[in-house]
Amino acid sequence: MPGMAHTILDRIGNTSLIPLRRIVPANGARILIKIESENPTGSMKDRMALAMVAAAEADGQLPPGGAVVEYTGGSTGVSLALVCAVKGHPLHVVTSDAFAREKLDHMRLLGAQLQVIASDSGRMTEKLTRDMIAAAGVIARETGAYLTDQMQNTDQLAAYHAMAEEIWVQTEGRIDGFVQSVGTAASLRGIADGLRRRRPEIAIVAVEPAESPVLSGGKTGAHKIDGIGAGYVVPLWRPDIPNAIERVSTADATAMALRLAREEGLFAGTSTGANVIAALRLADRLTPDATVVTVMCDTGMKYLKSFGAQPAP
Repeated sequence: MPGMAHTILDRIGNTSLIPLRRIVPANGARILIKIESENPTGSMKDRMALAMVAAAEADGQLPPGGAVVEYTGGSTGVSLALVCAVKGHPLHVVTSDAFAREKLDHMRLLGAQLQVIASDSGRMTEKLTRDMIAAAGVIARETGAYLTDQMQNTDQLAAYHAMAEEIWVQTEGRIDGFVQSVGTAASLRGIADGLRRRRPEIAIVAVEPAESPVLSGGKTGAHKIDGIGAGYVVPLWRPDIPNAIERVSTADATAMALRLAREEGLFAGTSTGANVIAALRLADRLTPDATVVTVMCDTGMKYLKSFGAQPAP
């Protein structure tokens, strides 16, 4: 039937770009936010999960019905679980109790098998990241499963080049800055590369947890911003990409995520809160007629239990 999607995977991408109306910079510059919660699992990670699996299928590394394994803080695991469910690949995920319980439940409901590694009091640390990576490697070696290995897999960059093109078209080329938080660094790198092909002078800002500012030369530490801040300089990071690196604390990111829900009707996770704080800082450094784009990385529905513990305003 005309206009009908073949599978749910056809609904990945082409998300909306909307302006913030109340949470705005003092100088009057415009901040636009890419609503990645519109993807099927409510996360931008749907893009990269599909790209990684499709590339492995295309080059023969992942045969029909072949198993997949990944280490993940949750969103990548949920996205891979969706993709693998549709494509018929068993999925084994190594994750941790440091991440939102909703994400772990979502992965299981989509058919993934989970190995949950204990964290340091529910916090993200370098040791936890490395323990998860090592555990996933063991599973891949023992079972022959294809390790998507998101920290090093460059196949995902194509998904973010496409996202950059969406942003360029939606802004009609009127974009002065782009802001994104860093987990694997793939989204920042891919989108920055795509935008700079169009306009080399676009200001690119990376965002990392203030408690673990390793990209900007600080010491590794523990934080509670899901999906970013691995605790060490990740392999896909390139220091020549950003014009600046902004540090945002867990507390500030959480407070901004709650503001977005209450003032803009945008219910997102803490990484989005961090993005908006950094976007406001960049916008204030630019001219009043500037346009800054950032990302609503996922839906706050993935964090209901975490946000439920927050005090009322």
